Amino acid sequence: MARNHTVQFQIGLSLGLFLALLWNPLSDPNQTQPSQVNAGEMLLTVDGEVQPPLKLSRSDLEKLPRQSVKTKGPDGKESEFEGVALIEILRLAGVRTGDQLRGNYLAIYVLVKAADRYQVVFSLPELDPVFTDRLTLLADRRDQKPMGGSEDPLRIVIPDEKKHARWVRQVISLTIRRV
Repeated sequence: MARNHTVQFQIGLSLGLFLALLWNPLSDPNQTQPSQVNAGEMLLTVDGEVQPPLKLSRSDLEKLPRQSVKTKGPDGKESEFEGVALIEILRLAGVRTGDQLRGNYLAIYVLVKAADRYQVVFSLPELDPVFTDRLTLLADRRDQKPMGGSEDPLRIVIPDEKKHARWVRQVISLTIRRV
């Protein structure tokens, strides 16, 4: 009888592990991979505490105020990165910024997600020019060329950060949340 329960337990455990591998809540089977995104298609989603959620294409990003910065990338090479300040995208999404950023709104953060499931967090005040002189750029170009290879299609660039751990490559979404 005990052997029967052991076999049933092992079968149940195997089935559970199989289902866990099959169903991964972190992956979206309908998500377009960055290498398959064409110029007119959606590159970035902004969701969470924004209504309605935003879906931005390459042409949408090109219409926003652009900035460029020369800095050393994670590969150690100095490059010119061009794109949109992350705060501009948050403003477009209707997130409170500037003088409106006070009280409960100081507890808002941005979760940046990449196609390879890498994620980082930024507090809203560390992105807002009223609070900091630091530039956090969502770059779509490097050395006058569209992002390519492992960086494609978008990359977070923070010129004055000593460690490049938050220089997220393959950015696909921004989720706005409150602590």
